[in-house]
Amino acid sequence: MSHRAGRTRWRRFAVVLVPGVAACATVGIAMAQGVLAASFFISGQQFQVSADTLTARGFSLYGMVDVTRKHELVPVVVSGFRHATLKGLCQSVVVDVPVLGTQTLRLTGGGGRPAEASNLFIDATSESVGEADFGGLDIGVAQGAVTKGPIRSGDRNSRFFDPDGVAQQSLSTTLNDVRVTAVAVSAGTFNIPGLRLRVEQGDHACF
Repeated sequence: MSHRAGRTRWRRFAVVLVPGVAACATVGIAMAQGVLAASFFISGQQFQVSADTLTARGFSLYGMVDVTRKHELVPVVVSGFRHATLKGLCQSVVVDVPVLGTQTLRLTGGGGRPAEASNLFIDATSESVGEADFGGLDIGVAQGAVTKGPIRSGDRNSRFFDPDGVAQQSLSTTLNDVRVTAVAVSAGTFNIPGLRLRVEQGDHACF
């Protein structure tokens, strides 16, 4: 996969993304307490998320359309996890900086003790998994009838959510070698042991 698809403008990266990462824990707590809505305007820029292993209880997969602040429409596949543990978590954005050249903002964690998240939603434009194991799997269930996994409350109220659309759900799932190109990630809570954030010279995308 080309890393260039995950590139963004440096000015937008510096002004929006870096403060957003620094405030991630505060936003997560506020969402869990119901202070903030789980839905939001996306930037429209893509980034990469990977994990060596993702294990979850309560899994859902359904189609959705995200909206940018400029009201541009971005079709996505939403993966929802009621409770997830992630080993070897990585998130990256590759940017071209004037004068300095290519830079990578890279966030890692969960290398020792796994990261844990509740009501985790990943809005993806592409996904690949080395191996997937499901327990209690249903394929072809109506989106409005999903019960085993979560549906984001903001999505249920969206004009783009089709209750009769095709979805997938399972009681449990284990995904190995997860690689996702995403436009948004949200969670009720997200605990990341050993969180490390750094900017590196060159292209050091997660995959």
